Amino acid sequence: MGGKVQGQNGVSSEAPIRLLTPYTLGKFQLSHRVVLAPLTRLRSWNNVPQPHAILYYSQRTTKGGLLIAEGTGVSDTAQGYPQTPGIWMKEQVEAWKPIVDVVHAKGGIFFCQIGHVGRVSNTGFQPNGQAPISCTDKPLTPQSQSNGFNVAQFSTPRRLTTEEIPQVVDDFRLAARNAIEAGFDGVEIHGAHGFLLDQFMKDHVND
Repeated sequence: MGGKVQGQNGVSSEAPIRLLTPYTLGKFQLSHRVVLAPLTRLRSWNNVPQPHAILYYSQRTTKGGLLIAEGTGVSDTAQGYPQTPGIWMKEQVEAWKPIVDVVHAKGGIFFCQIGHVGRVSNTGFQPNGQAPISCTDKPLTPQSQSNGFNVAQFSTPRRLTTEEIPQVVDDFRLAARNAIEAGFDGVEIHGAHGFLLDQFMKDHVND
């Protein structure tokens, strides 16, 4: 709620709610400061966004509002959760286009969050059952999931060689280009939560 302020001639008026005031984000003029954060939905079968996401994002769009899409994998080694979307294949790019279009049709600004989970994965999510990649060969310990019942299991990762790192960098580059091709206004790079980039930045993890 806004607070009371004293105006001219002693007349009180409501102070604007800062959260609902405009904001300039680079070249984008946001009509308010409420942002849809990336929310993992686990509904992208075979890592391809589905048509029902059109309704999901449309319902959360406001004119001049900023939305950041759910975490989106940059490659087939980037996955660590079931049915999360990717943007490394043409099929995925095409699937994102009508989702982006509906956000733009309602006046929204849409960014794609791209990332790689690194060792926060297991062989079941990896191509050909290979080990997850990381900057270390130290595995994570099993962790209770948010439902309080299931336990997430993590496989021992494979430490990337120095020569392999440029390929991962290129995966991010291609994913960013694909996001723009799909119509997104920009990208956000996931660098937290113990995922791949965060692993490289942590002294006790980066070997």
